[in-house]
Amino acid sequence: MNRDERPPRARVADGVASLPRPAWDALVADVDNPFVEHAFLALLETAGAVGGKTGWSPRIVVVEDDAGRLLGAVPAYRRTDSFGEFVFDHAIADASHRLRRPYYPKLTVAVPFTPATGPRLLRRDEDAERVDPVLHAALAQLQADEGASSTHVLFCTDAEAERLAGQGFRRRAGLQFHWRNDGYASFDDFLARLRSEDRKQIRRERRRVVESGLVVEVCAGSDVPPSWWPRVYALYAGIYDRKWGRPYLPPAFFDGIASTLGDRAVVAVARDPGRPTDDDVVAMTLSFERGRALYGRSWGSDVDVPGLHFELCYYALLERAIARGQTLVEAGAQGEHKLKRGYLPCLTHSVHRFDDERLDHAVARFFAEEQLALAAERAALAAHGPFRNGAAPTLPLVAGLPRG
Repeated sequence: MNRDERPPRARVADGVASLPRPAWDALVADVDNPFVEHAFLALLETAGAVGGKTGWSPRIVVVEDDAGRLLGAVPAYRRTDSFGEFVFDHAIADASHRLRRPYYPKLTVAVPFTPATGPRLLRRDEDAERVDPVLHAALAQLQADEGASSTHVLFCTDAEAERLAGQGFRRRAGLQFHWRNDGYASFDDFLARLRSEDRKQIRRERRRVVESGLVVEVCAGSDVPPSWWPRVYALYAGIYDRKWGRPYLPPAFFDGIASTLGDRAVVAVARDPGRPTDDDVVAMTLSFERGRALYGRSWGSDVDVPGLHFELCYYALLERAIARGQTLVEAGAQGEHKLKRGYLPCLTHSVHRFDDERLDHAVARFFAEEQLALAAERAALAAHGPFRNGAAPTLPLVAGLPRG
């Protein structure tokens, strides 16, 4: 840094929507992740998915130079519960209460409702030396100012987890199933790498969907018919109504996708030709893509057709990713059934800092034991993978893609 150049300064903004989109997106210009872009995070705010009484209060850390140029940012939220995080900390909250220390409020750095790996401390690589110390200090100050018991950085990159571990955070690993493109020329080329029984199972599942008479279509961006969006939301909300209660994302979020996220959205649907054209979508998946990566996010259906879930959530998306030369497909949290369909176990990362020393030490032991169990689970899963001997991808099985 030039001797006359002042260090950048941090402040807290009340939302991403209040910040200039071009400046924010310049921080993530080389990142294959649509969820850390301004449009996605701002839509969560303007649609009412976060803010207000949702339990997600934006506390966006911003780092600027003297001229007001945005150098770094962190999507942080004051939390009064843990819903929608997908890194489960109920046992930690219970331990905190046993120590007679309130666990909430806490500070969470994440993309709300989105268990997809990506950068969380946003800045250009060339600004790292100048900006990272300011971001780290600002997060610590924000935790103190909010009276938060802890700070949690969820689904961050491995490099971020390593850096923050040097700042007093405890590393925690998780397990998801991700698909990697090993240079497949076609979906059939991918199938040819699988064991016979798994290859036959996938073909059988796809055939059942064809025999059902449903028509599967995949559209992206402006090619998504406007008539699909009401059905996409209705099917998404229907799954929550039947299984979990109130959906995380309100109708306004889906209304805004076409106008603000249209070039990132990928919608796969099953249509029933026997129904009216404005009501013929009977199942769907909503995904988002950027560059080399495709992220499956939401599923919904009001029909029971064998194999339909696998077709829309996995096979149709893999076929598209192969055709486009994409490297990574993530299909959300959990789901060992993904293994037999070509998704391999992969470690995700989060880091956690606690203000109570007793809780911090207890959590450190818990995370260490959890890490050993995860390593054993991952090894056992990998031993029962779907690929023929010598045909499994040799790509690293750690979540995320490098920048660029």
